[in-house]
Amino acid sequence: MGRMPLVSTARGSAYLSALAVEIEKKLQRALASASQRRNLLQELFADVALEIDDRAREIILGEEGAISVEDDGYGGPICFYDVLANHFVSVPQDGQSILNLIVQLWSQSFASNIFALLFHKWLFEVQLDNPEVLLRYSSALVQGATNVFWIDIQSNARRFQSLFQYLLEEVALYPERLKKIPLQAQRDLFLLLSRFIFFYNLVDKLESFLKQFPDFPNAFLIGGASDILVTELADQLQKLKVEPVLLHYLSQIKVLQGLELRMTTSTRLKTCLYSFTSPGGPMYPTRAVRHAAWDALDYLFPVGTYPRHVISLFFRLLYPWYWPSSCWNFVVACIQAVLYSVLRVIFSGWENLTRSKQP
Repeated sequence: MGRMPLVSTARGSAYLSALAVEIEKKLQRALASASQRRNLLQELFADVALEIDDRAREIILGEEGAISVEDDGYGGPICFYDVLANHFVSVPQDGQSILNLIVQLWSQSFASNIFALLFHKWLFEVQLDNPEVLLRYSSALVQGATNVFWIDIQSNARRFQSLFQYLLEEVALYPERLKKIPLQAQRDLFLLLSRFIFFYNLVDKLESFLKQFPDFPNAFLIGGASDILVTELADQLQKLKVEPVLLHYLSQIKVLQGLELRMTTSTRLKTCLYSFTSPGGPMYPTRAVRHAAWDALDYLFPVGTYPRHVISLFFRLLYPWYWPSSCWNFVVACIQAVLYSVLRVIFSGWENLTRSKQP
């Protein structure tokens, strides 16, 4: 499903033009002040990523839009970068000065983030004939998108959901737009989307996504699209430190069942999941993560389930300081199982007694 258009009114367009002027001024101050450059760019990034308040929404979208439009069409809140990205496509002259200033600040922190938020649509709508400039812009887009998606990961939020979904649905799954950027940038984009597609709850697009994968020069070594996806996913899992996010990935990963993978790729995924099943280093996973990893491992690789658990139990014995908690959890689980069984018997008996009394 495509993005719901955010159509601004004439008054809203003037408001966005005024915002563009303010963005330009802040970029000029950042360019002029080396000591304050990083702080100014960080503030600007926070401003464009900010959720639109009711007053600004009424100005930009009008009274009807302010009432009826509650999100960005992707399930997340409308942020300033959403409407500004649309504005720079419809009124490109408002963004040209901003773009020129960002190019002069390429090497600075947050510059690529700001570019990705404000110009991710513009890049695929304009005609750029200079291959060097196009490669620079597309590389900045991938780098900036990577940074902002990791911000979402660290905060377990979906503030940049609309950016991800645009890159997936309107670019990766839309060959006419995808071909506007160089082949290397296409590959980098698909690697990026592979790492975050589980986080943004878009696994229903996985089949179409895999069919659109660009050709990789070393495909005979790394495998096909499924192998590349799983390899990127395994690397991503190793980097995740936020427990709710890791649990979310592990719950979504079961969708990989049925994919044709090379033996090396399958082993890599199995090893990655197995690393989360034991307490202690190097992962130090929590009990919830261990159980989620076991569930995913047993679901994706049912062959060898019993030996794996036996081996895991053996290694668990090497950590005697975990024995008390393991025994306690085992006792609690047994008590819960007995209580549930008793309650089921009681409710079943009560239901049968009620039915027998009915005429």
